Parts: sequence; structure tokens; C-alpha cells
Amino acid sequence: MKEYQERILANKIRHQFNTTNIEKEFLLLYGEVAEAFEAYKKNESIGEELADVAIYLLGLAEILDIDLEKEIVAKMAINEQRVYQKNKNGYVEKI
Repeated sequence: MKEYQERILANKIRHQFNTTNIEKEFLLLYGEVAEAFEAYKKNESIGEELADVAIYLLGLAEILDIDLEKEIVAKMAINEQRVYQKNKNGYVEKI
């Protein structure tokens, strides 16, 4: 995953895309998530849209010097140990 992060950032730099305005990157990531949701609602193929979400997320991680694979593995280990139950409204919550 680190290799993808590096490639994505290199591509952003090569094309002179933003690599310094973190707030803008978060907004662009949000926009890609919204596009994926719209494609899903329209019953369109969302694979390419989800790829855009991943690309923006991996690029943001690289800009922030975060090893996203390491963070995901650590967070998955935490999540796998958590216990959840449905509350009175039927929503699952951590206990």
C-alpha cells in the first residue's frame, strides 16, 4: 500500500495537483465519496468511483506522511477485539 501512496503522490506532483492544502484534500475526498454514493443510488457501476475514493485517501495519507497500511492493520486489530450490541433503537453500538 505504501507503494501506491508514493505513486499517487508522485502523480499529483507530476500533474501539479494540490499537495499542500490539507483542507482542500479532505473536501476533494468527501466529494469523491459523494460521487460514489450517487453512482450507487443510480444503480451505476461504482468501482471506478470507489477507486477515486481510495486514490484520494492514499494520497492524503502520503501527504501527511502516514503509513496507511500500518494504521489499518493496527485499527483492525482493535476493532476485532471490540464487543458490540444492538441498542433499544436497533442500532449496533460499542460496549
